[in-house]
Amino acid sequence: MSDTSLSASPVSRGPVVEPLRRPLALGAGARKAIILVALALGWEAYARWLGNSLLLPTFLETLQALWDTTRTGELPDRVLASLIVLLSGYGIGVAIAALITALAALSRWGESLLGLLTSMFNPLPAIALLPVALLWFGVGTSSLVFVIVHAVLWPLALACHTGFRAVPPTLRMAGRNIGLSGPSYVIALLVPAALPHILSGLRLGWAFAWRTLIAAEMVFGASARAGGLGWFIFTNRAQLETANVFAGLLAVILIGLLVEALIFTTITRLTVQRWGQDT
Repeated sequence: MSDTSLSASPVSRGPVVEPLRRPLALGAGARKAIILVALALGWEAYARWLGNSLLLPTFLETLQALWDTTRTGELPDRVLASLIVLLSGYGIGVAIAALITALAALSRWGESLLGLLTSMFNPLPAIALLPVALLWFGVGTSSLVFVIVHAVLWPLALACHTGFRAVPPTLRMAGRNIGLSGPSYVIALLVPAALPHILSGLRLGWAFAWRTLIAAEMVFGASARAGGLGWFIFTNRAQLETANVFAGLLAVILIGLLVEALIFTTITRLTVQRWGQDT
């Protein structure tokens, strides 16, 4: 057979294989919602099988307690008191971490200072400082803010410093060549380039701040005249109101999910993902 006949003959492509369809190709939000429903069903089934609401109330009993304490205004007041203290300590911790990390990025003395301080204080549990805080500031909001600052400061500073060090040398040289130096070098070049690490540090600091605040309120009781969510959990545990205890814990979880979905995920979508820094 000649070349001409070969080129003129139709090419056998075989049967067309259609791509496999994925019936469960759901979005991340839908998958998380299904997992949450499955966890709630598992909780409800195990609690009913256990049959002891003093040890473990059912999910529906917990929802009822959450609704009752919300309707009376008790739980919102506790949540508000905790959030005020939490945001105060978190904001101060973020500001100090930004200052120390900027110094570490601009000078060798600052880098040595940050390395030494994080080695000393990062392994120290924040709750262990609460007795000292009570001696220095007395019983009240200032003591809680102090330990929250400690809980936020060091992991956030470490994450920011790691992000700054990961900025490519060529990008650093480009920033120097266009005249960036001092605070402008940090704000205009290092912070945007290290934003994924900074957001991870902010998430970690937020989680540490919540843990520290709830533990401090449960151990040392009310701050000033208004106890927070930890105090709400502690007092209901003492009164054997287990459903209210789980309602308080559920409130902590729901606030964490809302902050993650409304704040951190939104910031990540508008910055890291939009700029192509998502790995």
